[in-house]
Amino acid sequence: MNEKTEVAEPEDDEVPEEEVSEGAPAWLATFADLMSLLMCFFVLLLSFSEIDIQKYKQVAGSMKFAFGVQREIKADEIPKAESIVMREFNPGRPEPTVIKTIRQQTQEEMRRTPRSPEESNAASEALERLLARVREQLAAEIDDEALELFVGEGGVMIRVRERDAFPSGSASLQAGFKPVLDKLVTVLNGLQGEVVVAGHTDDVPIDTASYPSNWVLSSARAASVVHYLANAALDDPSRIEIRAYADTRPIVSNDTAANRARNRRVEINVNVDGAS
Repeated sequence: MNEKTEVAEPEDDEVPEEEVSEGAPAWLATFADLMSLLMCFFVLLLSFSEIDIQKYKQVAGSMKFAFGVQREIKADEIPKAESIVMREFNPGRPEPTVIKTIRQQTQEEMRRTPRSPEESNAASEALERLLARVREQLAAEIDDEALELFVGEGGVMIRVRERDAFPSGSASLQAGFKPVLDKLVTVLNGLQGEVVVAGHTDDVPIDTASYPSNWVLSSARAASVVHYLANAALDDPSRIEIRAYADTRPIVSNDTAANRARNRRVEINVNVDGAS
């Protein structure tokens, strides 16, 4: 006996199981990958970018003169934007104003701003106390004339003479001077502020294979001092800056051998302005 199997027909509102799609469409994965790559590309470009300080200052200065930056203006009305309609179609002249006072002061102007007598006296007294403390710590070296101590611009200046630190015409530190620098590291670690190490020479020109000019010799001597200080447990070597002046800043005239010897020196300036 032949039996026929009846197949149930799907109802109109039912969707066959094989036609139901799950998840996002396939193209979305490719699109997401493309967006991720583009984002990584622009982040990489941003990480490679650098700001040219000189060009930035030039652009900022040009914009300042072009737009007429005003440093101090007094007014009673609220700020008003310039109207394009009034500028183009009305003979009347708009007058933009600002509220009360606008002041703009750069960091250089702040450094040049004179202090009040009270502030100057307090800073001077603090600097004198600090100078006395450093002089006490380096008393033996100052008495031996290995170091000289002065009040510098906004801080303390320690002067190292050539005859105690370097052989003639060389930037190699003498072994006998290294204990002085070891003690100097302890003093610098107790002071806050930037440290500028500057090399100086006399006016006698030098032309050797190692030092083709006084500029190279003065910079090499400053670098030798900085190199030793950085390797002798200086807390923050990033505070140090090296400068070379060759024979451009003598402290005495180069007319005698003794005066030329005084001009051959390394100066360590510690900017401790405001320290107590």
